[in-house]
Amino acid sequence: MTWLRSLLFNIAFWIVTLVMGVLHLPLLLGPRQWLQPSMRQHARIVLWLLRVLCGIRLRVEGAEHLPRGGAALIAAKHQSAFDTFVWFALLPDVVYVLKKELLWLPVYGWYSWKTQQIAVDRAAGASALRHLVKAGKVAAENGRQIVIFPEGTRVAPGQQRTIQPGVAALAAATGLPVVPVATDSGLHWGRRDFRKRPGVITVAVRPPIPAGEKRAALVQRLAVAIELEPNQPQAAMPVDNSVESAASPLRP
Repeated sequence: MTWLRSLLFNIAFWIVTLVMGVLHLPLLLGPRQWLQPSMRQHARIVLWLLRVLCGIRLRVEGAEHLPRGGAALIAAKHQSAFDTFVWFALLPDVVYVLKKELLWLPVYGWYSWKTQQIAVDRAAGASALRHLVKAGKVAAENGRQIVIFPEGTRVAPGQQRTIQPGVAALAAATGLPVVPVATDSGLHWGRRDFRKRPGVITVAVRPPIPAGEKRAALVQRLAVAIELEPNQPQAAMPVDNSVESAASPLRP
């Protein structure tokens, strides 16, 4: 049954993505802001499909720590493809830090480019870090919420990787507090796993690490805060993953 439900979800996901991608192509001719409602709507539809077809619900803990608008820096654990779209549903004006190769994808790459997602060439070394800092400062000046995966890649549940220098560089350049986020999304939507396992995906938002924290202390605190297990759960905000209510408590 899980396999069949996952198949139906994958089919529905690609149909929705392609149809919306094609229908909204004219918006690429306008300003970036025209596309934000489309990105949010797409994310909410996918959340609804996950609930209806796969039995996967979203629960947000510590939602009071999320910004309702204005510049912010979110450092989120990355376990699943789920993490790459859910923030469009939870925040008003998201800019992801993503790998440059994604810009080469048809449709997805066009929208990522138009919405000024921060694409980083991970093989470029110091120049990649300079580009990240420059683009991050522009995003912050425009009042956007920057989402970065501080370990730099997807990590299997229960595993950890070294915190990469990008998040500390962004924090120093923008002067923003760092909001750590833990998740267990990989338990339900695994990397290279066709099956989508039913259950509740938890997104646990931790209290912000204050601006101006020294790099070593920031990295140390962040390494602990983005793991779900070491922290006691905060009051949870259950989210009904429908198109209308998936992010309603955080709607700007």
